Amino acid sequence: MAACAFAFKLLPLVTGRLCCRASCPARSAARSFSRTPARSHRVTGTGALTGKVDRFGGVTVNLADIGLPVDISESSFSRILQEALSQWKAEGKVAVWLRVPISLSRCAAAASTHGFTFHHAKHDHAVLELWLAEGQSRLPGFATHQIGVAGAVVDESNGKVLVVQDRNKTRNAWKFPGGLSDPGENIGATAVREVFEETGVHSEFRSLLSVRQQHEHPGAFGMSDMYIICRLRPLTYDIDFCTQECLRCEWLDLAELAETNDTTPISSRVARLLLHGLERGFDQIDLAMEELPAVYSGKFYQLYHRQLPPTPPST
Repeated sequence: MAACAFAFKLLPLVTGRLCCRASCPARSAARSFSRTPARSHRVTGTGALTGKVDRFGGVTVNLADIGLPVDISESSFSRILQEALSQWKAEGKVAVWLRVPISLSRCAAAASTHGFTFHHAKHDHAVLELWLAEGQSRLPGFATHQIGVAGAVVDESNGKVLVVQDRNKTRNAWKFPGGLSDPGENIGATAVREVFEETGVHSEFRSLLSVRQQHEHPGAFGMSDMYIICRLRPLTYDIDFCTQECLRCEWLDLAELAETNDTTPISSRVARLLLHGLERGFDQIDLAMEELPAVYSGKFYQLYHRQLPPTPPST
């Protein structure tokens, strides 16, 4: 949203997974709520409320950190909040983010009487929002997409690709191994990790092949889903697949995967894309990754694009 004054890290809505591999135990997806911290500083509201002001003029208050009595009543918190809101409005603050731990959930009820609404909730806290500036709220919604990543591991010596059949699907179709990306995890790293967790095969990232966008996805709590397929190069070839997640795992001829009915439309399409790459060169299909410095000091981002032709030397 162009008018949005706040930025949030995109978090998958679901990041849990099953894996029987002892060396890759399922990891907890509980991560702390992350906002852009650049140029923030302390500000003190009246009463017991203190918060951080960001560079956009919003105040973030974490009730777990400000020393409220554990037995504070709704009415007492309401009075403290009202005093702080009056001060922040007078100072020209544009919005307030209120992080409420579940142990102080009564404070959320009190905040609602001052116009706060829920923004999102996680395991042990909820975040409420209140727009203080004039006009319609320009605060962004919480993460609306989950990011799924699969790895098409291609053995260029024989034209085979690593595929699995999911145990928990109603139809046993061949597909590329993959799963949901963890917060802060690069796409290529997700593909390599998921391939190993499901199949036992080590691989390395080579390129991005395709992106599928789907809305109202039943596996994403009705939200939107981005499904990304990467091309990987195998480093090992022996299969030791996770029997909790996979029913079968094989090295399958790309030509067979492109034609069989025992696959998904996207897997068949990508198989044909990979066959084209084998015949004409992967530079014809690859979106390679380049890491570039971001405008934020000390940060980098990954840019995926077709490779540019080499620049001829100057004479």
